[in-house]
Amino acid sequence: MNAVQIRSAERALSVGTWLIVGGAMLFSILTVTPLMERHSPEGWEWTAPILPLVVDAAVVIVVRLDSVLAALGGHGGRWPIALRWMTGFMTLALNVADSALKKDLVGAAVHAVAPLLLIVTAETGLAYRRAITTAQSAREAQLKAERAEREQAANERREAQERRVREEREHAALLAREQREHEALIAREQTAREDAARREERERVEAKERAEREARERRDREREQQQAERERLEREAAQRRELEAREREARERREREREQQRAERERQALLSAGPAVEKQDEARARATVRAAFDAGLPVRTAAELCGWSVGWVSTRYQEHRDTPTAVPDLEGATA
Repeated sequence: MNAVQIRSAERALSVGTWLIVGGAMLFSILTVTPLMERHSPEGWEWTAPILPLVVDAAVVIVVRLDSVLAALGGHGGRWPIALRWMTGFMTLALNVADSALKKDLVGAAVHAVAPLLLIVTAETGLAYRRAITTAQSAREAQLKAERAEREQAANERREAQERRVREEREHAALLAREQREHEALIAREQTAREDAARREERERVEAKERAEREARERRDREREQQQAERERLEREAAQRRELEAREREARERREREREQQRAERERQALLSAGPAVEKQDEARARATVRAAFDAGLPVRTAAELCGWSVGWVSTRYQEHRDTPTAVPDLEGATA
């Protein structure tokens, strides 16, 4: 059988199975609903179709999933089998219950036809599908093996063809290699002669370049020596300038120190003179006030030292506070 025939058989099996399932469900609902109406509490008769619908829904689930698992070659285990047989026996019991309660054997046998047909159809359909799946797997395995054999034969033929082509190519390559080797030998001899001539020319050029390079390096060394000599003279000149600058700074520092010492002695002389007997001249008075201000003496003490008024001395103190500190020229004041 080909794939089209197998699909046609599966379609016929599926259509027939669902026709039987649909007819059995309709017959079961019509048979069980009156029984459930009689055995339902008063006011709840409308729930009579629910039980046959639930049982028939379980039948639909079992048939559908069993068909899918069979097509895939799988097995659901014990629970699907238990559900299948339980739903089948429930359907059978519900359908024959009314006739059995009335002790109507013929009615019970008639009503048992549809449930039994449903049970046997479900089992038979599952067996058919499993058999079809097994046959398809075997056929696919056979086709795969045949395809693998054909591919292997094609590969062997291709490898043989490639081997022949390779051998012919290797033979042609051998002849070409021999021809190339002969031509290469002639070319090497010619190249050797040309290389010798080029080597001699290169040696002459290198000797000339070496002489020029040595002359250039000698000039560079002389130029570097001259540059180094200039840099040494510049360093010595810079060192001499730096030494002279340090000596000049040292002299200036010593002169400032001597000036400060002299100013300090003059300040001490002004402060140690004691209260003025008479009013000092303005230059000497300013020097005295400056010395008192630097020593941190009160305004009144400074006024006593110079002989001037406290207001004038206060004004001088304020001027000294407002101006930056500087070394006073006391030479004219003490003269």
